[in-house]
Amino acid sequence: MSELIIEGLKATVGGAEILSGVNLTIRSGEVHALMGPNGSGKSTLSHVLLGRPGYEVTGGTVRLDGDDVLAMSTAERAAAGLFLAMQHPTEVPGVLLRDVLGASSALDGDDFEAAVASELTAIGLEEAFLERALNVDLSGGEKKRNETIQLAILQPKIAVLDEIDSGLDVDGLRLVSKRIERATNDDGLGVLAITHFTRLLTELKADFVHIFTGGVIVETGGPELADELEESGYARWVPVDEKPESKNPALADDPFADPLA
Repeated sequence: MSELIIEGLKATVGGAEILSGVNLTIRSGEVHALMGPNGSGKSTLSHVLLGRPGYEVTGGTVRLDGDDVLAMSTAERAAAGLFLAMQHPTEVPGVLLRDVLGASSALDGDDFEAAVASELTAIGLEEAFLERALNVDLSGGEKKRNETIQLAILQPKIAVLDEIDSGLDVDGLRLVSKRIERATNDDGLGVLAITHFTRLLTELKADFVHIFTGGVIVETGGPELADELEESGYARWVPVDEKPESKNPALADDPFADPLA
């Protein structure tokens, strides 16, 4: 049983506080959906958890199975069992998907080939994708399928999925969701799924739904909370005069910078 415990997590970018005291516990086999308006800090939370440069943690703790995550490098966090499926997967010219999977997997030889072939089939990709540069000239949906294959081969303890549904068509969403759900059931994967839309939750069943705004979780419930959100929007949780930040100015020169989401 693995457990990611986030307590009182605060973080700033360029002196502006984005995370204002996040409290969240994710255990093996659980699926947590994090939903909030643009600019609420959802993607910032994912970046802070994986140690992306440019974010300053000003308070709180993050522990994975008792170990201090914030004291680790990004590589150490990944080795400890944290995984991030990025909102905008980075293109890496010259580096093949096969090489990325081979370098990150504990399997080798026939075991590796069999595992990769199985995952390609499960996610609906042809074997030729292994010989393509990572995420180069792929559609948004193909990039998200690539991320899911990496998750399946790495077998992390906790996966943060930042808008894994973005760019996927109906069939792709179903395949990706089924593979992630199988990982929760068979491998005890804990999931934090960041999303704007309840359509993801029709395929990937959430145990908990969290409403996130102003850098904190303001309400937690079951799947019915997502249904309420679908009906009424964020009006109950977000003041009408509150305007989210449209972009992170401190990361404006970073070609891989994401808008706050």
